[in-house]
Amino acid sequence: MLFADIVATSMAVAATASRTAKSAALAGLLGRAEPEEVEIAVGFLIGEPRQGRIGIGWRTLAAAERPPSEEPTLTVADVDDAITRLGGFSGPGSATARKELLGHLFSRATEDEARFLARLLGGELRQGALAGVMADAVAKAAGVPAAAVRRAVMLGGRLDTTARVALTDGLAGLESVHLEVGRPVQPMLASTAATVTEAVEALGDCSVEWKLDGIRIQAHRDGDAVTLYTRNLNDITSRLPEVADVVRSLPATSLVLDGEALVLGDGGRPVMFQDTAGRVSADGRVEAVLPHFFDVIHVDGVDLVDEPLSVRLAELERVAGPWRIPGTVTADPTAAEAVLRASLAAGHEGVVAKGLASPYEAGRRGKAWRKVKPVHTFDLVVLAVEWGSGRRTGWLSNLHLGARADDGSGFVMVGKTFKGLTDELLRWQTERFLALAEREELWAGRPQSGVVWVRPEQVVEIALDGVQRSTRYPGGIALRFARVVRYRDDKDPADVDLLSSLTAMLPG
Repeated sequence: MLFADIVATSMAVAATASRTAKSAALAGLLGRAEPEEVEIAVGFLIGEPRQGRIGIGWRTLAAAERPPSEEPTLTVADVDDAITRLGGFSGPGSATARKELLGHLFSRATEDEARFLARLLGGELRQGALAGVMADAVAKAAGVPAAAVRRAVMLGGRLDTTARVALTDGLAGLESVHLEVGRPVQPMLASTAATVTEAVEALGDCSVEWKLDGIRIQAHRDGDAVTLYTRNLNDITSRLPEVADVVRSLPATSLVLDGEALVLGDGGRPVMFQDTAGRVSADGRVEAVLPHFFDVIHVDGVDLVDEPLSVRLAELERVAGPWRIPGTVTADPTAAEAVLRASLAAGHEGVVAKGLASPYEAGRRGKAWRKVKPVHTFDLVVLAVEWGSGRRTGWLSNLHLGARADDGSGFVMVGKTFKGLTDELLRWQTERFLALAEREELWAGRPQSGVVWVRPEQVVEIALDGVQRSTRYPGGIALRFARVVRYRDDKDPADVDLLSSLTAMLPG
């Protein structure tokens, strides 16, 4: 299969907001792929090559640009092989070898292929082919129920390998995929509720539990062998020896547990997320990282994914009681609000309410789990805007946000966001910020592919979940999960919140 087919399908997916149309375009491509091309194609289209991230920055990609090819000649196998080789370079001379290989790859690419490659290799591919849409497309292409695909992905852990099974072995192959201790399972996710009362009233009898801001972990134990995976199914066992020791000490011979790993500071209070993440990412032994479990989906040869939460919690209490995340089983909103207050007082994010009758729906963000976190809003000023890609090509999209410096010297950048923008807002802000433009910084000389710096006049209300320390932005912090609420034409730049108002949200 030509790589151009992947690129054309990606462009078709990006050009429509219809889930049905996206799924049909993806299914059509998968139906034409050879068995050995299916995994590669799925990985490219969801922006996750099967080799994982290989750390290619924009400067390296820009240096590798070559005049585009007039005709498409690259195959999906060519690109897959190149990515494998790029990930294998290390040591002296590796940077030069990487640039040479990238240059050769780009010299064979058409203009559209080169643009797709740059976003794929740079980790910036956003074209709407999300995992849920791809799962539907796999089902359509293979002629099997979508539920069978989702369950196989849940238990097998990877969408690309599941796609190959579906397209080569059909329903029988999908049904042969079972939970295996030691093989990571897609984690169950929570949707959002505005308040605890709303969540409890919707769920009825539920478990209301503290929401910790740590590293999501999935712990597998088979005898004395323990493996720990992140939310993205990466193996981090060697980085969390204390957590592995805890799992090994539990009264069972085989387990699969779901929870959080957290660094605790003075007085047992949690440190910030990036401090936990930084220690988990570092080489060598990690101190003071402890597990906190909230679910169990396998115990001593018995799979529990289809059992109700009430049964799973009873088993969790039996095998990991001292390491459970605090919570209360209730249908009373008042009692649930008390759990939220206790969680916040202990320095945590909020709560998650979980229906007692719900099975473990791995890989899905359904309504059975609902997270509640206090929302903070700030008025910030727009300092610059980046041109969008995919569906947002031709629109100014990603906002550079600034707070007011406390010394009165101007505005200080504190983060970016492209979340919360409707098509109407994108059209409006493109016109607005082009009128405020002071200069434009193009990426690799391509029009509509860089940053437009604007006069700091437009105020925008931003909702965020918190802030964290960061050296990336001049303000010394970064916004967590920032999204646009509305533009504030009723406010002047002088009304923008102070940097100190944001830094006050840092723990301690």
